[in-house]
Amino acid sequence: MRARPALCGLIEGRGPAASAIGDGIMVRTSGRRINPATRTISAVLGVALAVAGLHHGILEILQGNRPTGGWFFMAIAPGQLMWANGTEGAFTLLQNFMVTGVAASLVALAAAAFSLFYLDRPRGPPIFLLLFVLLVLVGGGIGFIAFFVPVWAYATRIDRPLAGWRKIIPEGARRGLAKLWQPLLWLTAIAFAIGLEISIFGIVAGLGAEQTVLWMCWSFLGVAWLLVHATYACGAAADIAHRP
Repeated sequence: MRARPALCGLIEGRGPAASAIGDGIMVRTSGRRINPATRTISAVLGVALAVAGLHHGILEILQGNRPTGGWFFMAIAPGQLMWANGTEGAFTLLQNFMVTGVAASLVALAAAAFSLFYLDRPRGPPIFLLLFVLLVLVGGGIGFIAFFVPVWAYATRIDRPLAGWRKIIPEGARRGLAKLWQPLLWLTAIAFAIGLEISIFGIVAGLGAEQTVLWMCWSFLGVAWLLVHATYACGAAADIAHRP
């Protein structure tokens, strides 16, 4: 096995029961060839999305032991709003703020742990998807559906040949693109975190108009969504180098 330096561990797994640890993320293989960049990108984004669900859970717990008033509700009570658009809408099957908040927090923590340590298992991606669907159903938020669905789709390629990417990415561009996936992953996480912060607090330095702040919020989240796809494309270029 060869271990190359990379963000959160870019590790090439070969042979049965190979395992390695790099910068906080463990990658295990059991006779399967893992695409390490795709695996790391999926793990990091899975944790970021789980954190988004966790913040919903915490906000719901803060509303106390009272009914949500329906399937759809606002995770932040009117008297606690930081700004007019910071309502944090959600859906839950458990129509009690305290209960749904605890459930969302627990599922979010489970999703984060699973993303870090078990996503590369043979049934990892389906379980990943089920955890995030469950998170939606217990008050973990709605907006991040647009993110976890593509992350799950890309994660299904963690231990698969990259024939599709080989057709899409020109051979001459692969080496250059392979160098970009780590910086793009950082940019994706930062853009998502800023959009998440604005959605809750409505704070953008130098901006006071709420419509402008709302536009900034959606802009950061939109950029993050686009960067998800760009990051996976560059990660695939890096993984192709591990699958000559």
